[in-house]
Amino acid sequence: MTPHFDLIGMAVTEMARTLDFYRRLGVPVPAGAEREPHVEVTLAGGVRLAWDAVDMIRTFDPDFAPPTGSPRVNLAFRCADPAEVDRWYKELTGAGFHGHLPPWDAQWGQRYAVLHDPDGNGVDLFAPLAAD
Repeated sequence: MTPHFDLIGMAVTEMARTLDFYRRLGVPVPAGAEREPHVEVTLAGGVRLAWDAVDMIRTFDPDFAPPTGSPRVNLAFRCADPAEVDRWYKELTGAGFHGHLPPWDAQWGQRYAVLHDPDGNGVDLFAPLAAD
């Protein structure tokens, strides 16, 4: 059997703030999860998204150090339409989350914006400029 893609895992330094960010984007994070060292949810399509507290990671990888610099991977969230990209960007930055690139009409035909989650991971918001 060939391995199949199953989970995206992210290290977090502040679980409650991170889960608040993703809940605002509609990720079904269970209530009370912010008190756990490991949290995971199953997304539509079956792929799981998981967050691990840095201290928990260090229980099996004592030399683990969170990466620094620009993110290498971005999670992208499709919005219903271009106005939704603007609305979500404004809502999340208004809640104190870091807006990296404010919404713009991208040359590839999408309304696009980039935020950073509390640990600096890139999170893209996008919607087609014209109906699909």
